[in-house]
Amino acid sequence: MVQYYYPGYGQQQMVTPQGAFTGATPTTPPFREQSYIENILRLNRGKPGIFHFSFEHAIEAGKNTKSVAGMVEAAGRDHVILSEAKTGRRFLFPMIYFDYAEFNEELSYFDQQP
Repeated sequence: MVQYYYPGYGQQQMVTPQGAFTGATPTTPPFREQSYIENILRLNRGKPGIFHFSFEHAIEAGKNTKSVAGMVEAAGRDHVILSEAKTGRRFLFPMIYFDYAEFNEELSYFDQQP
């Protein structure tokens, strides 16, 4: 039997060689914060960066991407709130449009709290 951990569900599934699920048992994730993008962004709140987004459905040419030079104010499971450094404008972006971020300093990856 093979064990699979499905992030976000907090449980393991036992799978037989034939592919049948045999049940679930509660497990403890190996880290305090799992390495989802929103958690990494949340751990790095306030650090300056450039955040890149793209929008496939944009109709106007040249309007299908957006880059924001600023910092993360908050991040949730499906969104990120950024503040732009030069203007102070705030943006709420759904995470489905997030491409990547650039930082000029080391990032926090794990929650260091006991």
